[in-house]
Amino acid sequence: MQNVLVTGGAGFIGSNFVRYLLQVELNVRVLNLDALTYAGSLENLKDLPDESRHTFIQGDICDGKLMDKIFSEYKIDTVVHFAAESHVDRSILGPAPFVQTNIVGTFTLLEAARQAWAGEGIGKRFHHVSTDEVFGSLNPSDLAFTESTSYEPRSPYSASKASSDHLVRAYFHTYGLPATITNCSNNYGPYQFPEKLIPLMILNALQGKPLPVYGDGKQIRDWLYVEDHCEAIYLVLKNGRPGETYNIGGGNQPCNIDLVHELCSILDELKPISKSYKELITYVPDRPGHDRRYAMDITKIQNELGWIPMHDIETGLRATVKWYLDHMDWVEMIMKQERFSDWLEHNYTRRGR
Repeated sequence: MQNVLVTGGAGFIGSNFVRYLLQVELNVRVLNLDALTYAGSLENLKDLPDESRHTFIQGDICDGKLMDKIFSEYKIDTVVHFAAESHVDRSILGPAPFVQTNIVGTFTLLEAARQAWAGEGIGKRFHHVSTDEVFGSLNPSDLAFTESTSYEPRSPYSASKASSDHLVRAYFHTYGLPATITNCSNNYGPYQFPEKLIPLMILNALQGKPLPVYGDGKQIRDWLYVEDHCEAIYLVLKNGRPGETYNIGGGNQPCNIDLVHELCSILDELKPISKSYKELITYVPDRPGHDRRYAMDITKIQNELGWIPMHDIETGLRATVKWYLDHMDWVEMIMKQERFSDWLEHNYTRRGR
């Protein structure tokens, strides 16, 4: 690794990975490409560990000419592909951007890498970051997802990510592109855009707003602290076998309502008000096709690369709440970048009307 292209590097997970990589690889140069849509922000890239080794370009992964130029000018040898439309609710309301970015964008990036590396895979790596949602939904008694679990996507978002995974595998088998894939569970932590469950609950609570919980709140997710995810990706880049897929999960599987209760308890302790934040919990109609349970079997990455998550759900949530409490200036800047309250009204308050 010398010249690393990180796509979507101004987003939540991407910006955390840029910070992590600059800390652990002191000779790496990072070319950070992001379209700066609503979920990406230059606010996420302030105070990087070594800004002299970081270059930001605003651009779209669907722009083939730009991709070719970047590979040529910056002599890219490693790609870490985060760029994606990633919110299930938004994919239900408008699936077209998910098809364009997640499928067409990944294809365009693969083509650029194939042409630039021209069959020379030594010292090169194309890493594609995917999701556990491609596997579909588990019943309470089902075994956790493994790398060989059949794909069964159930939303436009997960279907688009499944398509991109298949493209990456096809480029490995057909063209010999040195590619790896990781399928991760639900991430949380610093710099997460506040449409996602955990930051939404934290920020709504701090503003005294309702805490909207879908359906009965019994949906189960495997929660992964973002710094643990970054470490896992780094180990796959260093030692993962080309052509292989690795599951990354946090080993934390509370149901959503229990997660919200835990967040409220932490806020009650760290930012107490006259009543418990739990009184703000409000149940709203469930979203269409809502997967009931996800769970990740991380045996493969554990055995092959020695990775295990360092944060359990309690320590991770507490660190996350503290980060948001300490970075309300970041929150204010992010909230100004889009008519965010209008989207929340459309997605939650009007749901089921």
